[in-house]
Amino acid sequence: MPSERSTYDLVIAANRLPVDRVTADDGTVEIRRSPGGLVTAMESVMRDHDGAWVGWAGETGDAPEPFDDGGIHLHPVGLSAEDVAFYYEGFSNDTLWPIYHDVIVPASFHRDWWQAYQRVNQRFAEAVAALAAPGATVWVHDYQLQLVPAMLRRLRPDVRIGWFDHIPFPPVELFAQLPWRSQLLEGLLGADFLGFQRQADARNFVRACRQLLQARTKRDLVHVEGSSRTVRAAAIPISVDFKGLERLAKQPEVMARSAQIRESLGNPKVLMLGVDRLDYTKGIRHRLKAYEELLVEGRFSPPDVTLVQVATPSRERVGAYRTLRGEIEQTVGRINGEYSRIGAPAVHYLHHSYPREEMAALFQAADVMLVTPLRDGMNLVAKEYVTCRHDLGGALVLSEFTGAWHELHQAFACNPHDIEGLKQAMVRAVNTPAKDRQRIMQALRRRVSDHDVQRWAARYLAALRSAPDRPRLEQVADAPAAPDPQAAEASPDPVVAP
Repeated sequence: MPSERSTYDLVIAANRLPVDRVTADDGTVEIRRSPGGLVTAMESVMRDHDGAWVGWAGETGDAPEPFDDGGIHLHPVGLSAEDVAFYYEGFSNDTLWPIYHDVIVPASFHRDWWQAYQRVNQRFAEAVAALAAPGATVWVHDYQLQLVPAMLRRLRPDVRIGWFDHIPFPPVELFAQLPWRSQLLEGLLGADFLGFQRQADARNFVRACRQLLQARTKRDLVHVEGSSRTVRAAAIPISVDFKGLERLAKQPEVMARSAQIRESLGNPKVLMLGVDRLDYTKGIRHRLKAYEELLVEGRFSPPDVTLVQVATPSRERVGAYRTLRGEIEQTVGRINGEYSRIGAPAVHYLHHSYPREEMAALFQAADVMLVTPLRDGMNLVAKEYVTCRHDLGGALVLSEFTGAWHELHQAFACNPHDIEGLKQAMVRAVNTPAKDRQRIMQALRRRVSDHDVQRWAARYLAALRSAPDRPRLEQVADAPAAPDPQAAEASPDPVVAP
């Protein structure tokens, strides 16, 4: 049903709405929860606030009418087929995504993609401006909407604007490759506060402003040229709904499903699990290579050890993703052809998305969770696995190149580029005595419990509320020198905003 309210004190803007409208063959419309880490994290936050969410509904063409779902006012933004191809698949995921993830694959630069990105960002800004009450708080999310803060400030200078980066922010040496680097930075400087997953990401942004815009900076502050405004950039790492997910994992039917999964796999002594979007940043190929070498060496062998790899479909119209899928499926076929036994595949490959209940059961069934991205802003799968292991079972193998590693540093750390080191981490996770694994899991769970998604949101919104009252740059000229960057980066605990 449409909402009777016209404006809201809290407005979220993200590329996607938290739900999809699915039309059945008989014409009935069903509302389904969307997949993805952002939706998972923000849904519990929004249910505690009387606010609106602006985003794409997932279908091309005119936007559906606004509607309410679970206490959230949802305002769809329409995207044409060309918008999806140019703004989303093109500029967002074939230009920005590679640059922001260490250029693992080359980025593509097309002026018509950039024009579409500008056009869609303006559409989002106008939708937010119409929904925001006087003095409202607006929280813009992620790399698809980096121009929205400045566009919105021009439309509604009365609102407080925050932006949160869910992916890494690249070093200036990579960011500088973008032909539109200045426009992107100026777009972000329209915000009052910018949140990042890691302190290194916030430093990268400040450095980019200093070197590419010649902006004056001091520690985490950037002075906006031609105004009295100062923008703050700081790390506030995202998390999961610990209490809600743990409650789900403890449901008897979920625990029964977990036992059923293990039985259907032949009750292996060691069940290893990978859960990823099918993305070249996730290190799936490196993981399979390490696992295959362990099979070759005879250190692992089915049916005692088996690997389940869930690869959620992702951006399948982008060429790099189609290539990746073919490579992974070819590798899985080769491994199974050479090392499987009848009724005992070495790898169970699942190219599907699954509901939360099934994922919670999978997490509880897995003895070793493999989270091995080559680069990731956070990776909430690591935190979800830890949350679901209320039995203190399991072991987490975690890439050093995830934001999660800076919090969950007790995990079995690995450099996924180092195949030999990755193999050793996998073996350690299997062979570490149960009592030591339980102690490690207890420490990991304590960290996630203490820093859950509600605390993340509260800290972010508090930082955003205080941002306009921050001292101007010239007032902090005599502030203490910033801590040594290398020392800060070495610390496993992130530096967070107060």
